[in-house]
Amino acid sequence: MSIVALYSIKGGVGKTTTAVNLAFLASAEGRRTLVWDLDPQGAASFFFRIKPKVKGGGRALFRHRRALDAAIKGTDFDGLDLLPADFSYRHLDLQLDQRKKPKRQLKRTLKPLRREYDLILLDCPPGISLLSENVFAVADALLVPLIPTTLSVRTLEQLAAFLDDEKAKKVPRLLPFYSMVDARKALHRTTMDSVSDQGLPVLNETIPQTVKIERMGLHRMPITAYDGDEAVVAPYRALWGEVKRTLSLP
Repeated sequence: MSIVALYSIKGGVGKTTTAVNLAFLASAEGRRTLVWDLDPQGAASFFFRIKPKVKGGGRALFRHRRALDAAIKGTDFDGLDLLPADFSYRHLDLQLDQRKKPKRQLKRTLKPLRREYDLILLDCPPGISLLSENVFAVADALLVPLIPTTLSVRTLEQLAAFLDDEKAKKVPRLLPFYSMVDARKALHRTTMDSVSDQGLPVLNETIPQTVKIERMGLHRMPITAYDGDEAVVAPYRALWGEVKRTLSLP
């Protein structure tokens, strides 16, 4: 089983749209796929038409295997399940801090699912927190959406520095990719050239900024599941292909 986290210190960069679209593409290939919506805002749960509610909240999931099994819901797509968000997730840092080995609780919780799924995608809230450190401990890779703007690049540099400080431990592979790209904007073009000049490793594939992706919320499903416009769908397919090659996924 592989665990990939959609993660960024910065919010509003396209984590959730990427998570749900890659999850659909993975399941369409026959992979048993689970998305865990770790963001209390519950956007991934909304896209999959599932109520963002977990009985007993986040505390129950980290205490009882039965609570975890009961919380997982099937989506409208074969082979694709969702562990919904819950508003109580806003307190996860406090709940994790009260347990032994607080940075390893997510890893312990997900361990029983290794035989049930081929791929787990974690849709993470923004910021660096105790939950983030749990994600770093369990994920094989951090797939980081990067808007080509100064502040977004700055957060990537902060994340890379944080992981570098943790190099004595096992850290996930960092896989940034450009998201919400508007090639007509000089700032976007200039920033992408600057990042390339700095030698920061960024995946080749990019996700464009387009109204069609923004309208996913009206359809409440992955755009890769309903839109035939290759200009919109092909970038997600290409990104998923590059992730598979980079991580040597079968």
